[in-house]
Amino acid sequence: MVIAYIRPDKHFDAAHDQLQQINSYAISKEIIIDDEFIDQISQNKRLEERTHVTEYFRSKTGATLLVYDVWVLSTNMEDLIQMFSCLLKNKFSVHFIKQSVIISEQSSVMLVLGLMDQLRQQIQSESKRVIGRPIGSKSNSKFDRYINEIIVYLKEKKSVSEMARLMNVSRSSLKDYIESRELKQVAFGSLLPQAPENAEEQVINTIICPD
Repeated sequence: MVIAYIRPDKHFDAAHDQLQQINSYAISKEIIIDDEFIDQISQNKRLEERTHVTEYFRSKTGATLLVYDVWVLSTNMEDLIQMFSCLLKNKFSVHFIKQSVIISEQSSVMLVLGLMDQLRQQIQSESKRVIGRPIGSKSNSKFDRYINEIIVYLKEKKSVSEMARLMNVSRSSLKDYIESRELKQVAFGSLLPQAPENAEEQVINTIICPD
């Protein structure tokens, strides 16, 4: 079973941005997504309060999890360690789209530590910035809930006019949305840059040790 896991966080990428990347990755790898889990619980909640997430993952032993970035699992390092440990113990295979790496119970411990240290550095960097919407991020749109439907239509080579009629929406608004979200690139798996051959090594090399 393949699961797309998305968790909005006001300090990071919005849900539709994550979904874009996950869909493009899945298409480029010819992966069929069976379920989509959007976790709307506040980013401030600890893992022990996110029982719907832990129960869901516990019921999907051996699944493949598609996640945009490490912070989607948790921005609390203690919770992240627990999530990594439990996902791997339950034989999950976790694809981190941004880093172009996959972790499983056979993965190098250095790869897992590298992913964790990347998040540590990211949180440290974010804490020094003025809080606000990340540069380049997009505001929410009424079309966000239809993104998967639009991608299917694009893959079927439907015109914007035809899609607008089927969805009963404005053609110009839909056209602007498709262009702003680069959904044509998403639909045909061309949004993502080519993954480096040494992606795991690159993650490991980002680890920063104290002076």
